[in-house]
Amino acid sequence: MTIAILIVSLTVLAGGLLIGARPLQPQVALAALFAPDGKIASILVWTLRLPRSLAAFLGGAGLGVSGYLLQTLTRNPLAGPGLTGVTAGAVTPIVACFTFLPWLSSVYYPMIGMAGGLAAALTTFWIAGGGTARPLHLALGGISVSMFLGALTTWIILSSGPQVPALLFWLSGGFQGRSWPQLAYMAPWVLIGCFGALASHRVIGLLTLSEQAAAGMGLQLSLWKPVLLLLAVLPVAGVAPVAGPVAFVGLASPHIARLLRPTGPAWTIALTAAIGGFIVVSGDVIARGIAPPKELPISIVTALIGGPLFIWLVQRRGFTTGGGA
Repeated sequence: MTIAILIVSLTVLAGGLLIGARPLQPQVALAALFAPDGKIASILVWTLRLPRSLAAFLGGAGLGVSGYLLQTLTRNPLAGPGLTGVTAGAVTPIVACFTFLPWLSSVYYPMIGMAGGLAAALTTFWIAGGGTARPLHLALGGISVSMFLGALTTWIILSSGPQVPALLFWLSGGFQGRSWPQLAYMAPWVLIGCFGALASHRVIGLLTLSEQAAAGMGLQLSLWKPVLLLLAVLPVAGVAPVAGPVAFVGLASPHIARLLRPTGPAWTIALTAAIGGFIVVSGDVIARGIAPPKELPISIVTALIGGPLFIWLVQRRGFTTGGGA
């Protein structure tokens, strides 16, 4: 199933090479892809559309894995980068640095976003009474943290003067104008989070049983829970400086993956990454193809794609916790 979703994602990605303010015919796009000649079609494919679609897929994969790790850590189906405050925690300090510390290199933004995301997640867990709190408590804690940070972000934007358009463009979420440098900038953070989760699949499998069972089998919870939380925040820290906040993907992808009944945590992680990447790359193609040359914010599109599917999932199956099949 993971391979099938990857094939469909590659098909969507290939279709995205044709779509934009200047559409390309399939034969022209193929010629530009495999025999670039420096003309306008080659520039559109290699400089604009291909790296943008790859960044969208990679970002979606990272957000999906982040949501999976947060749901596993808390054993809570409502956990995700958005509802636990991780996204807002990453975005607010980046906006503050962009406004008040314009001399600070953007190279440091992922580290700043990581620190903010970790602080927001820990605050949410503290408000909710711990990582094993009831779903309602965690949701209320995450919403409280996100609303506070959202208000703080709004105040910072109002204080930013001429930088307002750039900040609003970034906060709308999307991969407009992103190319190879942004992909290279984001990739290490997302890949460390994803491959770190895959490498920790045995630990995650123990945590899906219960914390008591995991501790009884010799798992050091005091070590592994912070490690997994860090791995969950890393992709968000990498994606946020490049694409801004991308909604819904981290919450829905793990649930959709579990519906497909993968065999074990490793396959669940891989399938979640594939689904997250598929949702975002599809949303990106729709965002720039629905009314060219204008584009929709990608968060609107991902919510329109995933929202009905997630509602159907909840009605059909109910929420499930854990990371296994």
